[in-house]
This record gives sequence, structure tokens and C-alpha cells, in this order.
Amino acid sequence: MGDVTMADLRDELGRYGIWSAELRSEDPALRGEIGEAAAELEALGFGAVWLGGSSGVEHAVPLAEATAKLTVATGILSIWQYEAADTAARFRDLESRHPGRFVLGLGASHARLAARYRRPYSAMVGYLDALAADGVPAGRIVLAALGPRMLELARDRAAGAHPYLVTPEHTSQARGVLGAGPVLAPELKVVLTSDAESARTAAREHFARYLALPNYTNSFQRLGFTEEDFAGGGSDRLVDAVYAWGDDARVRSRIEDFRAAGADHVALQVVTPSGAPDAGAALPRAGWRRLAELLS
Repeated sequence: MGDVTMADLRDELGRYGIWSAELRSEDPALRGEIGEAAAELEALGFGAVWLGGSSGVEHAVPLAEATAKLTVATGILSIWQYEAADTAARFRDLESRHPGRFVLGLGASHARLAARYRRPYSAMVGYLDALAADGVPAGRIVLAALGPRMLELARDRAAGAHPYLVTPEHTSQARGVLGAGPVLAPELKVVLTSDAESARTAAREHFARYLALPNYTNSFQRLGFTEEDFAGGGSDRLVDAVYAWGDDARVRSRIEDFRAAGADHVALQVVTPSGAPDAGAALPRAGWRRLAELLS
């Protein structure tokens, strides 16, 4: 499979990508549209697609097959849900068919979501050891790192980090831990409306599930937020720090805040407010098109 440099990966990802749990759907009725949507995202100029929802390597295959150069990444594959040997075998198969098109995003998930959760840092080290022994290059791996120890592991044992549910301040701190070389590709949620009430309502409905997970609330507390910020689906201060919303100029500025803070690539997740063109749609394709326009 050859050596992969961090510069190579940075170039492959480009500046912007799309984060989507919907694109990993196994619904047969969506299979055709998922391929069409992936091809459109490539044509729109996005460098990568990140598959949410604890995706396995197999979920990347249809998107790689439907596109010519788009990088497909797991964002993230839970180390508790997939055995390392199986992950490595599937990685090798996908790499042989679509060389240099897949990035293995790994994460330790959350205690409430994983039946076998234990010592996540040590478990991640063991998982990386197993992948390395099975021939998976570190240059094709990124870690869903939030805290300092996991960021250091992403620096030392992977190509970089893909932090989820973070702020520009976290991105700046993460860059400080990673140093200049490793890839930093944070995820950012975008609500494409200028109406504050509509944007914050959609954000809070989406945010509530995450505020029940200590990994995220601990991360926010390290950034200076308090328990009061976690009540009621999130304070305005917290919601506005984590979700980009507003007119095109404001959304573009918020995205660029992450780049200015040290991100090489920003993975954008569209959260659809009530009344938007994509409301009720299986895939937020209108939102993806608008993002492409405002970033062009």
C-alpha cells in the first residue's frame, strides 16, 4: 500500500468536506440516491465525505464506487463495534480496489453507547497496534480525539485528528498539541437560516442527545462552559459556539474561524431547520449545494 505522508492526506481531503450519517444508510430505497449524492458532492468541489453513525469500512464502498476521486472517511468507526482484524481486512480490500481513496477514522465512542466500554485510551492503543501488525498504514488513520491524551496519540500513532462537536478554541488547542505536521479535520454543524429562533431551535433539537454524553460535556468544560450552559438543550452561548448559522457571509466566516484556528480541513454537517427546502428529505442535498456556493 506504500507510505502515505500527512501532506498527501491534507491534499486529498482539501479544505472542506461533508459529514453525514445519512450517507451511510443501508436502506435499499436510498442506495441509488446515495451514489448520486456522492457524485454530486464530488462535482461540487468537496474533497471528502465523512460517514457518521459509527460507520464501518463497508459503508464507504458504495461512495467510493460512485465517485472518481472523492476521499471517503469513517467519522467514526467505533473500536468497540468492529474487531481490528475485520477492519484491517476490509481496509485492504477497499484500498486494493480504490487506492488512496479511504481514510479510517477511529473513535472510542462513549460509555453509554458501547457495551464493552473500558479504559478507552488503552483500548485505542491496542487497536492501533493490531491494525499496524495487519498492515494498515498510520498515514490513512485519524482519531476522533477531544482530550489531550487522545490528541497526543493522534499525533504519535496516526495521521492526525478528526474532533467532533468542537469550537475554534478547541481547534486552536488541538493544533497546539498536534504540532504543525499532523492533519486536523474538525467537524462543524451548520444551520442554513438567518432566523435566530429557527436556527437555535433546530440546533437544540439536534444537540440534546450529545449533552447527555460526558465526553462532550467534559470537553466543553475544559473550554470554559459550565453546567448552566448544558441545560435546556444548550445556552445561546454554547449553541452559537458549536453551530454555525446566519446568512452566507456569517456562515462562511464561522467556517473560516476554524481554518484560522489551525484546521486543515473542516467537515461540515448540515442540520436542517423547520421550513427549509430539505426539511423531511432523506439527504440534505439543497443544503450541500448552498454550502458549495457560499464556499466558492
